[in-house]
Amino acid sequence: MKFKLDENFGTRTINLFRNAGYDVLTVFDQKIEGIADQHLYEICCKEKRSLVTLDLDFSSVIKFPPIKDISIIVFRIPKNPTLKQLENLVTLFLQSLTKIDVTGKLLIVEIGRIRIHQTEEYNFK
Repeated sequence: MKFKLDENFGTRTINLFRNAGYDVLTVFDQKIEGIADQHLYEICCKEKRSLVTLDLDFSSVIKFPPIKDISIIVFRIPKNPTLKQLENLVTLFLQSLTKIDVTGKLLIVEIGRIRIHQTEEYNFK
């Protein structure tokens, strides 16, 4: 699974993903920080990279639907979290990836749980 970390994550979080063996890029790597949410979403879709963000705007499946190849992972944390709290939550999320299939889903990662929203499709025959 490939990830793109939004601009609200720093080097330590990037290293957590890389140390867990994941292919990860950041908006800083591509010098696209500050772009519009819709444009970032389109880039992630084109690159087939799941977006990892703290931006709650991405929790709208109407505006930013997860698609077959990517997921949207929104970390929802208390105001003014410590770096340690964020790192612990990211670590727990990464450990959960061995137990759950997140592809094509919206995940809201909170302290103590992950809420999973899946867009489903039904084809008439």
